[in-house]
Amino acid sequence: MSPTTDRPGAVAKAVRVIEAMAEHRGVSEISRSTRLPTSTVHRIIQELVTVGSARRDRESGCLPGVGLLTLAARAESEAGITTIARPVTQRLRDTTTHTVHPALRHGDQAVYVDKLEGLRAYEMRSRVGPVIPLHSTGIGKALPAALPADEVRGILQRSGTPAVTPHTIDDPDELLRHLAEIAHRGYAVDNEENELSTRCIGATVYDCRDTRIGGISISSMAFELDEQRIRVLAPLVVGAAREISRALGHR
Repeated sequence: MSPTTDRPGAVAKAVRVIEAMAEHRGVSEISRSTRLPTSTVHRIIQELVTVGSARRDRESGCLPGVGLLTLAARAESEAGITTIARPVTQRLRDTTTHTVHPALRHGDQAVYVDKLEGLRAYEMRSRVGPVIPLHSTGIGKALPAALPADEVRGILQRSGTPAVTPHTIDDPDELLRHLAEIAHRGYAVDNEENELSTRCIGATVYDCRDTRIGGISISSMAFELDEQRIRVLAPLVVGAAREISRALGHR
């Protein structure tokens, strides 16, 4: 039997490690999952970190990096959820006149996979591809809101809660209380927590397995999304998220 059928090549090994990183964080776990030597896994991860396709977390584990997440976002922007969601996001944009973003969850972060610019005289600075944190954005906070507290704490410990602006909730206990409120009302508000002078309303999108795969949000300059307008527009965002979820087979 030829060596190529007995042993995976360098590319195959790297693909195994990348796929395992979606479910495992530690080198030992990835080694067991891929059946590759720990030294091989460590070397591959180091190379992935160097090129930006992986990153270290606070517990010396590894997570998909910006390079991989951006690539995934580009792939999704061509098909999948973007195609399914586009009619819904267009209606939401036309109805609210604000910028609409659908995003997908990738591990402890999320990635914008599409952007429909609002019908206002200004443009939002966001773009498709970059990762967005779960603790300071509308979609980000909506995603873990109804998860068990222990699971949320694990996410926060791995990703951290850095103060992006003076309004960011960076205390984990306070953030857990805030997420409980979000779970109760069904949507999240980014109140200048990720970018000054910008507010967002976000809601969660589910797939057919009842998995929180991402979300949808509207974004605007803060002065155009006061409390009264948020109360009016939030049901539209929640309704759009539910419509996309139904299109993905969620019941």
